[in-house]
Amino acid sequence: MNRKFAIHVAKENLKFSSAHFIAYPGFREPLHGHNYQVGVRIEGNLSSSGYVLDFGAVKAVATQIVDRLAERTIIPAQSDFLKTTERDGKVVVRYNDDEFVFPAADVCMLPIVHSSAEELARLIWQELKRDLASANSLAGIEALEISVAEGPGQAAIFRENISDG
Repeated sequence: MNRKFAIHVAKENLKFSSAHFIAYPGFREPLHGHNYQVGVRIEGNLSSSGYVLDFGAVKAVATQIVDRLAERTIIPAQSDFLKTTERDGKVVVRYNDDEFVFPAADVCMLPIVHSSAEELARLIWQELKRDLASANSLAGIEALEISVAEGPGQAAIFRENISDG
């Protein structure tokens, strides 16, 4: 019999409100915002302490990640279509003839191509894995899954198996 364990964390405080827009050749959404809700699912072996991973540890790491995104305008730093510069404490974003100017403190430049829920889920997954590895918390963990909901009933999910070493 093949038995697996998993934990799921989607607490009220694992949320962030941010502005963004998607842009690609010939299309740009209006600048708008979402109240994002993040969920974390971790699959792995049951440890001798009876945990897959302590809920408290997962909540602490995930909260730090989402807090960095809260109340910011998300700008995809790796976009091929947005031209971004920073000057005089402001971030200037250009798409064709459109120009947005934001106070630098209000912007979160992320290493993504588009500010889609899918890419946000993958980025949060990468940061969660990195931070859990730094805390030596990946022993026995087989997979991490992140969901990012833009609103009730619509979420993007990124899941990947990991090694515990």
